[in-house]
Order: sequence, then C-alpha cells, then structure tokens
Amino acid sequence: MQPHIGAPCRALLGTAATVAAVALLTAAPAAAHVHVDADNAAPGSTAVLTFRVPGESDSGALTTALSVSLPDVTSARTEVMPGWTAKLDRDVAAGTVRSVTWTAAPGVGISPDQFALFKISVKLPDSDTVSFPATQTYSDGSVVHWDQAPLPDGSEPEHPAPEVKLTGAASDDHHGDEHAEQPAPAQPTAQPSSSTDDSARWLAGGALVVAAAAVVTALLARRRS
Repeated sequence: MQPHIGAPCRALLGTAATVAAVALLTAAPAAAHVHVDADNAAPGSTAVLTFRVPGESDSGALTTALSVSLPDVTSARTEVMPGWTAKLDRDVAAGTVRSVTWTAAPGVGISPDQFALFKISVKLPDSDTVSFPATQTYSDGSVVHWDQAPLPDGSEPEHPAPEVKLTGAASDDHHGDEHAEQPAPAQPTAQPSSSTDDSARWLAGGALVVAAAAVVTALLARRRS
C-alpha cells in the first residue's frame, strides 16, 4: 500500500522541483561567459592574462573575433595563436595600449560546442580590481558586449565584464634593478702549495728509477740466457 501524501506535502515537493529546475536553467548560462584569469595578479606586476571564450550562438555561428579593452597599460604582448591574428591599439603619444583584437582567419572560429584561450602579457595597474570589457563577434554578424559591472546587490549581470581582483603587495619595477641581488664575488681558485709540487716531483722521479731498474734487469737476464 502506497503512503498517502497530503496536499501540503505535494505543494512543497512541487515548489522544490520548480526551484531545482530554475537553478539548472540559470546555472548554465552564468558559467558560459567570457572569463579572465591572471597568473600573477599583483598590482603593478607583469602578468599573463588568459581569456576563456566559449561559443554561444544559438544559430550555430562561429566566434570570429574578440576585442578586449585594456586599462591603458604601458606594456602588452600577445601570444602566437594559430589561425588568429592579434592587433594592439596603441596610443603612441601616451605610450600606452588601449585594446587588443583577435581576428580569425577564413574558415576558422569557435563553434557553440567549443571554447578558446586568448593570452596576452600586460603590466597591471596599481589598483584593487581591473575590468576588461570585451566584445565577441560571430560569423553571422551578431555581436555580444561583455561589459556590465556587478549589480548593486553583488550578483552577476547577464553579460559581466571579465574582471581580475589584484592581491598581494604592489610591485616596484622602477627600483627592481637597484635592489636586485648582486652576485657573490668569485672566489679565487686555490693554488697548489709548493710542498704538494715537491711531493709530486719525488713520486715521479721514483717511478722513473723503478722503471729504469726493471729495464736493466730484463736486459741482463737476456744476456745470461
């Protein structure tokens, strides 16, 4: 006999199922956005930024370009990425780099079931948090802007801007050379003492005497025979 479930219990079970379904539906899109990581997230330090870019087109279009705004960094260098070209937007007068754009070669792109890693080495600013607004372009012409700041309650918006929280002490690259550890002075090579040289000479001389005696003895023995 099956146990009877009252109406209140059925209502609670229905509510729980609804909450679980909503959580599953909302969790997937939240994880599928452009994300950035830094290997050395310290203020003022040089770090390699890695942008993880998933394909999200409902129509099956390929991601063919990614543009990322940089906080006017003074140094930037992209990693070689087969099938893609990278272009840095430099402000020559200010000596800074404002953005970087990766563009796929014809026939190349990120499909909806793939993701790609875009890497760039930059010098981070002296701040607590750095935001990198990004623009993702698809082969069908559609564009997604990942540039929204966190919501007032701290939750994540629909299209959050990639962000890195900087930790640790600020780097002081300007004085790095002054405080660099100086190599220890080379120690003079120990020279052999004269007593060691004399001993070596006596041993060598003794060996010659023994060898000569052996030769003489051998010659005498042959004559007697």
